[in-house]
Amino acid sequence: MSVKFIENAVGRMIPEEINGKPVIPFMGVGKYKPEGRKFAPEISTCADYPLDGNKLVPNLKEALIKAGIKDGMTISTHHHFRNGDLIAVEIFKIAQELGIKDLVWYPSASFPCQKPIIEQLENGTIHHIEGSMNGPLGRFASLGKMKGVGVLRSHGGRYQAVQDGDVQIDIAVIAAPTADSFGNANGVEGPSACGLLGFALADSQYADKVIVVTDNLVDFPCIPWQIHGNYVDYVVQMGQVGIPEKIISGTTQITKSPDRLLIAEMTAKFCEEVGLIKDGFSFQAGAGGTALSIGVFFGEIMRRKGIKARFARGGSNKYLVDMLEKGLVEYILDGQTFDLDGVRSMRDNPHHVNTSPFTSYNYHGKGNFAGLLDIVILGATEVDVNFNANVVTHSDGYLLHGIGGWQNCLFGKNVILPIPLFRDRIPVIRDEVTTICGPGELIDIIVTERGIAINPLRKDLLDKMKNSKLPIKTIHELKEEAERICGKPKAAEFEEKIIAAIKWVDGTVIDVVKQVKI
Repeated sequence: MSVKFIENAVGRMIPEEINGKPVIPFMGVGKYKPEGRKFAPEISTCADYPLDGNKLVPNLKEALIKAGIKDGMTISTHHHFRNGDLIAVEIFKIAQELGIKDLVWYPSASFPCQKPIIEQLENGTIHHIEGSMNGPLGRFASLGKMKGVGVLRSHGGRYQAVQDGDVQIDIAVIAAPTADSFGNANGVEGPSACGLLGFALADSQYADKVIVVTDNLVDFPCIPWQIHGNYVDYVVQMGQVGIPEKIISGTTQITKSPDRLLIAEMTAKFCEEVGLIKDGFSFQAGAGGTALSIGVFFGEIMRRKGIKARFARGGSNKYLVDMLEKGLVEYILDGQTFDLDGVRSMRDNPHHVNTSPFTSYNYHGKGNFAGLLDIVILGATEVDVNFNANVVTHSDGYLLHGIGGWQNCLFGKNVILPIPLFRDRIPVIRDEVTTICGPGELIDIIVTERGIAINPLRKDLLDKMKNSKLPIKTIHELKEEAERICGKPKAAEFEEKIIAAIKWVDGTVIDVVKQVKI
């Protein structure tokens, strides 16, 4: 049966169906308006649950059986343990033992520690993944080996998909560092403390069956409760649910690269010169080495000026926590904890607030926090001359990263991509990105070690920087400079098979990824 395609608003050809479901092509920023009411699971009754509140079952296998696991179900997990997760692999081992087939795995993100799940993808236990496919899982999909088509969403897009009923979770398994037997749970207490559990919020609210797995069972009530036991069906106690030291995942270190430090310094100088760093401003920066360095430079400017930020959006880490504790930032609104200092701060400091994709990123809500940010610092694997950006594939076409909160943060007031001009002798700025994850109209500034490009749509910024001593250039000038050094890059070559779809924040499809040609 031939696949029918339709062109979307950014000129990408999108199939009319993915995994047998009709899709809506990307229509442009803010153009698609949803209809109807939010999805809701079936009504439950207390008559079916223990009056004493004890929902404990002996092990995860029994909990999955009680939850009714069967062929074709959608199973969700969260990624707050990042590369220290111990639960997802266990779930699909059990499913394989039970002879279950064609499951859909719906993680909030995946990591290299989940490479063993390739076995269940190969033997048909799992049909496809709807979530980021970092590292080995992405490479497996890029080679066309996954049975179904992967679907990648932003953090907010994931919540939106569950809330709107685009994805109906049959069984949610929530790894919780601390829980009581009623199902109340948090991530800030216990030997496996990982911070918050916000990425599991939609799963707890909307899944048909919810299983909380913990290695630190406490007496009722588990306080604070980030997950409410009223949503939970079963509680399982295990020896260990995650390795908290591995939430760091190798990213939360300040860069030592001279080029990256120069990019960070230029970014901070640009923000100061254009007047963005002022008393009461707000910012979000990631946990990569360059972004962390930018935060340090921000701190130096703030101390010199005697000002402080009203709030910073996390991922939290020791550097952001230090800014909070030294009074440079009034609040951290945290969506993901990137190291153990962040865990400690969230547990102990009432100004370090746990948030979720509902409050921060969900595009199908009555506003969210993203648009309140004065400065947003993001990365990218590629950018093109129209400021479109890619965060999921490399220039060789391999799908190796997830979207995370990247798309959602594009709605900040000043979106800055500090990126090197080239990586491994391959220019980062191209005529056209391999995969469009975010439209150029939402990306304001590109900072490289050899110059800064301002989106022509931002005439206000161009006017302010007319007489700047910073190296302000056009995006075309930066591209040409990279090509003089490295040569013009070849476009990746693909087979016709689609291996993944990229959803925009509103649930429409902005692009697809095809199988790489070997």
